[in-house]
Amino acid sequence: MNKLLITLAIVSFSGLTAFAQSKKYNDIKPDTAKVHYIHREDPNDAYIFNFNIHKNVVYVNEQVTTHIIMPENIKLVDISTDNIIGNQCEDNVVRIKPAGRMFDHELAGTITVIGERHIAQFNVVYVKGPAKANSVYNIDISACRRYTNPDISMPKAEMARYAWAISTLPNHYNNLHYSKYGIRVAVNNIYSIGDYFFIDFSLYNKTNIPYDINEIRVKLSDKKETKATNSQTIELTPVYVQNLAKRFKKAYRNVLVLDRLTFPDEKILTLEISENQISGRVLYIPIEYSDILNADGFDARLMKRFSAIK
Repeated sequence: MNKLLITLAIVSFSGLTAFAQSKKYNDIKPDTAKVHYIHREDPNDAYIFNFNIHKNVVYVNEQVTTHIIMPENIKLVDISTDNIIGNQCEDNVVRIKPAGRMFDHELAGTITVIGERHIAQFNVVYVKGPAKANSVYNIDISACRRYTNPDISMPKAEMARYAWAISTLPNHYNNLHYSKYGIRVAVNNIYSIGDYFFIDFSLYNKTNIPYDINEIRVKLSDKKETKATNSQTIELTPVYVQNLAKRFKKAYRNVLVLDRLTFPDEKILTLEISENQISGRVLYIPIEYSDILNADGFDARLMKRFSAIK
């Protein structure tokens, strides 16, 4: 009798083992829970930015690359788990994927995206169907938490909105122009906003030959070039350039953003536009310090146009 019971027990145990081994991932029945929280978060591991931040949900699948787009440049991306892989592929874009297969609607982890002025957090949830995953996820700036960044006085996205608003305004400067090779170069407006100068300029081509832009350079140099050793030219790097077009036929308009600066009357600020050819046409726009001093400030008219640009 005892031998019979032992034999039946062995057979039953073997059957259960065989059933467990034959049970596949596809045979697992999903339950009614929307999200499977696999582990309980230790309060000591909580992120400093978790407090009072609304977390949206990004759905991912191993067959879909999910692109998260921030409305401003990204300074840091923190992925809380090895279940998610990814990298920053552009200044304001992060791409992610689950590291492998997971349960349907399983919580893969949390992502924190820190921009120039805002912080956003997301719960990343795995979905079994690729069609249900987000291929592109745009971060809503209103759902982010704003923070003070001493290194960023104005985000690039805000610079872009100011630049577009300025480029729609009529000309205020009529004396800043230069003509050569059948091309007229003119400064339209100069605005001083925050810690930056916005220089709005245009090029008008009267010839039938298109102009191929090689580079636009900004230089601060002596008005009278001499051979003296104390003669010095300083090249300034724009922090933002609105128009990245490299060719135009008849008209071209652009806005450069420079760090706010002061310089003596002996110096002159020059915009240099060179053509993408060996014997290229080089154009110059000289800007006196007195013109910089007359730069417009942030007024109601600019505010109205700025608010209209989303």
